[in-house]
Amino acid sequence: MSRSAFFYIVLYLMTVLAPAAKGQETTNSHPSEQTVPADGPYLLYTPEGKTRIISVDTTGVMHDQVMDALPAGFELPVYSHDGKHHFRVGLHPVSRPAWKYKPSGKILVLSDPHGNMDCLVSVLRGNGVINERYEWCFGRNHLVINGDIFDRGEDVIPIFWLVYKLEKEAQDAGGQLSFLLGNHESMVLAGDLRYTKKMYLDLAQKLGMKHPELVGKHTELGRWLSTRNTMQLIGNDLYVHAGIGMRLLESNIDIPRVNEEISRALFLTKAERNELSPLTKLLFGNDGPLWYRGMVRNDERYSPLYADQLESILQRYQAKRVIVGHTIFPNVRSFYGGKVWAVNVDNKENFENVLSRGLLISGNKTYIISDKGILSYPCTE
Repeated sequence: MSRSAFFYIVLYLMTVLAPAAKGQETTNSHPSEQTVPADGPYLLYTPEGKTRIISVDTTGVMHDQVMDALPAGFELPVYSHDGKHHFRVGLHPVSRPAWKYKPSGKILVLSDPHGNMDCLVSVLRGNGVINERYEWCFGRNHLVINGDIFDRGEDVIPIFWLVYKLEKEAQDAGGQLSFLLGNHESMVLAGDLRYTKKMYLDLAQKLGMKHPELVGKHTELGRWLSTRNTMQLIGNDLYVHAGIGMRLLESNIDIPRVNEEISRALFLTKAERNELSPLTKLLFGNDGPLWYRGMVRNDERYSPLYADQLESILQRYQAKRVIVGHTIFPNVRSFYGGKVWAVNVDNKENFENVLSRGLLISGNKTYIISDKGILSYPCTE
């Protein structure tokens, strides 16, 4: 019997057969009528001040537990949908990261994991960021994930927990992990579930809830997401999920305010965001940093950015380059003579064919990396 199966059998028996311990209330587990992928865990805070933990284990059994208080040293077991990846995560205080950092020795840049744990773990291990135990081993260096964990894949929640866990481990090691918000974080938290896998919707329906409630502002992951940045400077590089256009430049708002305004409306619906303020409507719209494609596309509908306009943007935000995700290309590539880098690729295809997956910035050199490490010769910044 595998370790994961043994753990969940024990948990199931404890939940169903044991009486509730003092200070803790448990509810019955629910065997699924058919085999379903593992999902969760979801950690919610109730209006009564209790903690509710919901998960589907690797045998397809749903667990729904309410606790008066979490014990000291509490950790959540996290499993990928197929049980292939598993680790434990403890909770830690969350707060907004700085919007500006000095560059570390190395900066690894990835984008758009979209719920694919195999692909993310492969590129992190292949570039020395994590070890076989899913622990941070990147030292005092910096990992940037440029948005979009939600949607398309079966391991959205495990990836969020892995990033949450590694963030704390990186800080403890003197390093840093930056996860920036993408358009799919904006979509799901607003209730736009057009790209969300059915497994997530089915679990929420079984619980009598809507999927965004499982990751909303009264959950641990929701609290964490509400403090993530949308724009961030590391040295002379400006990171943003989609891009920056002239409408954002003309609004004349600085990076900290962009981050604060996005967070303020993160859990509102699209209609509520549009009604909140003209600025909020801009930030969450096609010309905002979560959606704007004009830095990397020339189609007229994307309001393409010209070279002189890019110079104005770089000057306004005190940057020499902009690094974006969002728009998929066959390989990592640069624009405007290397002043804009696009790092979003088809991660599954490029993982399978050992093609480009992201960037490694080391000193004044920028390398394109694959799951096997450095792929290309360096380019001078």
